[in-house]
Amino acid sequence: MKINIIASLLSSVAVIVTGFSSHTLPTIGLKRKTTPIIRMATADADEAGDDHITILGFGSLLSEKSSRTTFPTLKNFRLGRVLDHRRTFAHPASIFFQRNIANLETLEISSLSVEYKEGCSMVCSVFEVPNEGLSAADAPGDTFIPSQKFLEREEEFEITRVRYEELATSSTSGKQEIKEGVICRRSTDEAYIARWGQERFQKNYLDYGIKTIWGWTEGIRPCPVYLRHCILAAWSCDSEENWSKDGIGGICYNSFLDETVMVDRATSIREYIDQYPEVMNTEPPDNLKERYSG
Repeated sequence: MKINIIASLLSSVAVIVTGFSSHTLPTIGLKRKTTPIIRMATADADEAGDDHITILGFGSLLSEKSSRTTFPTLKNFRLGRVLDHRRTFAHPASIFFQRNIANLETLEISSLSVEYKEGCSMVCSVFEVPNEGLSAADAPGDTFIPSQKFLEREEEFEITRVRYEELATSSTSGKQEIKEGVICRRSTDEAYIARWGQERFQKNYLDYGIKTIWGWTEGIRPCPVYLRHCILAAWSCDSEENWSKDGIGGICYNSFLDETVMVDRATSIREYIDQYPEVMNTEPPDNLKERYSG
């Protein structure tokens, strides 16, 4: 059923006006669905070895397919829950302007980040990748210091380790330890300029009419192509055992809708999509369809 619904959405070109049909993915224009989340491990991260790094994905990396475009040799793709952080659409991404999918007039220019917030949590993807140029060679002991290559790829973020716990499968049981994984977290304009310089800030943001990366408190909205991409990724990442009985979605999907907030830190993505269902009809340009389709 899940595969058929996904195929239905990806092939659909109908304009959605009053919500999402039960035959179309995702079915967002409904009441919040509560899916129990069990906090137990699904895989042993240590099996990957000391030469691997655990990555935590919270947006497009919720999809294994999408994750493999960035990390083609990833191992042990599974679900976890990031602790004491919340997921927010609260900063513009220069790459959206470079790829011509941002709309400055409507302020639909925002990408995703996570920020520290005690007591908050969210479902994420968890996987291991070979430490091939991701960690600085001179990092002492088990300390993680991102390499220049990693920083270049995620230029606006603080790349750091955070606490997470893994989710259950039918084959696992028992209380699990809290572990650490690498994630892209909210930073500051000052940190960006200190690392990359005023000239790069000018080129990547000011020249597009963006005066701040991390100083937004209102107005900014998700880039629709990217939001659709993330929703498709969240929908597709759940295994069948995590699927709700009513077919509305799974643990990861519902977490993304209900545990992701707008820049006001109050409006959920489920509420935003209820208001702007046309987002799910905003397909990427032909040259970006493979990258931005969940």
